[in-house]
Amino acid sequence: MTKTNANDIRPFRIDISQQQLDDLNTRLEATRWPDEITDAGWDYGTPLSYLRDLAQYWRTTYDWRSHEAKLNDFPQFVTEIDSTTVHFLHVRSPEADATPLILTHGWPGSIVEFIKIIGPLSDPRSHGGDPADAFHLVIPSIPGFGFSGPTHERGWSPNRIAKAWAELMSRLGYDRYAAQGGDLGALVTPELGRVAPQALIGIHLNAASLGFTPLGPPSDDDIAQLADTDMAKLGAMKEFQDTGTGYQAIQSTRPQTLSYGLTDSPVGQLAWIIEKFKEWSNPGAVLPDDAIERDLLLTNVSIYWLTATGGSAGRVYYEGRVYYSAGGGMPLTNSGVPTAVANFAGDTAIRYFGEQANTIARWNEYGTGGHFAALEAPEVLVEDMREYFRTLR
Repeated sequence: MTKTNANDIRPFRIDISQQQLDDLNTRLEATRWPDEITDAGWDYGTPLSYLRDLAQYWRTTYDWRSHEAKLNDFPQFVTEIDSTTVHFLHVRSPEADATPLILTHGWPGSIVEFIKIIGPLSDPRSHGGDPADAFHLVIPSIPGFGFSGPTHERGWSPNRIAKAWAELMSRLGYDRYAAQGGDLGALVTPELGRVAPQALIGIHLNAASLGFTPLGPPSDDDIAQLADTDMAKLGAMKEFQDTGTGYQAIQSTRPQTLSYGLTDSPVGQLAWIIEKFKEWSNPGAVLPDDAIERDLLLTNVSIYWLTATGGSAGRVYYEGRVYYSAGGGMPLTNSGVPTAVANFAGDTAIRYFGEQANTIARWNEYGTGGHFAALEAPEVLVEDMREYFRTLR
């Protein structure tokens, strides 16, 4: 990977044209709606009545300009790494000796996932915390996502993304730093530990999967090691495999075919993403916006739509399948970097499996929040991170 100097890091501001916003409104108003089975609920996917209401809110009430301005309150930059554009927030703490921390979002997320925790992590003094827990934050958009998209070549697997993150942190002058991620970020972050173990003081994960759940049916010897709560997670994983992996199957095999609908129809993009926020948020939430504010959900979806990256973001599943199935990252190796896992409601990571490829230093189970912990239970996530990284400073 070719290194460049700091002058190649350029300031960036989000500036969506009014023409794009007008086009979005026109498309929303002209939506051709499908039919629906009576009383289908969420069994067949995103319900028609719910999506109509949400699309109407997006068109008539949601204010992109307000949320664009809020995002632009954070310092943003772009740079070229490994022949692709990497967009990132770089929020330096007012505490000079703060610990550098790179945060990696997931799919179908974006930098919006972290909007509630940026202040408490970077400036704990102003948020009722201990200034000794402060972090300098680097929050990239994954290549192919949002303002880091689209990608233009094959191979952007979690391992290649991790190598780009190592280069980014080096380019910013951070030789030692911490790393956190959830969902796709919980794949990239352990890979970062394998790519640059000498640079990482510690890893913190939520919504962890590969490397923290069994690959295939567990053996009798494995099952003998599991507690009742772990067995319940295995049951949840089985149900997910049976009924919840359609998105994964198409994005990991035919993402280009899917991309036409996501790029041409804002309601198609909205339905594709919002169904996952319903399925993966706190199990007690009846609707996605019972768990996460409607405006934040729509800001996240708007980034996919306005950057036309629904298709390129989905390609990361294809690249991950190719990388791992080819043996490029399997079996997973233990980087030796101390790793903490925070399991929120509905998460299925199991410590027994996690310990086979990770150096587990902390493991907490929470009955609150959900898959999108930084949006659903930001205070709990922040405190878990503070407590953990405090032991490694």
